[in-house]
Amino acid sequence: MENEERSEIGARAPGKNIRVSATKIRRILSRIRGCSYGEALVLPEFMPYKTCSLVSQLILPAAANANANFGLNKSGLFISEARVETSTYLRRFRPRAQGRGCPIKKPVCKVTIKSKFNKVGDMER
Repeated sequence: MENEERSEIGARAPGKNIRVSATKIRRILSRIRGCSYGEALVLPEFMPYKTCSLVSQLILPAAANANANFGLNKSGLFISEARVETSTYLRRFRPRAQGRGCPIKKPVCKVTIKSKFNKVGDMER
């Protein structure tokens, strides 16, 4: 009974206004979703994308929040949810011919990583 209650407890780490397109982060989050905490830290290190460091920086606070707020051990955590949402665009203007300005829209996204406690370890994918 007590283990069932602990399996529902989890912590999250939101990342707001990350200046990367959502599709670039989504391909990394799909790989770490459902992995254990240790595996989720190691996987982005060996991927050839620049945004892997941003994802790694969000995995650490999710585990730290679970440890500090709920007293959960980091070795029993797994990534239950990894979600990315598109946000507003960062708007810039490039000067063009005859005094005109051409808009440049730079994408911004929000990333949320949720970690939960699992007494067995890895979750079924």
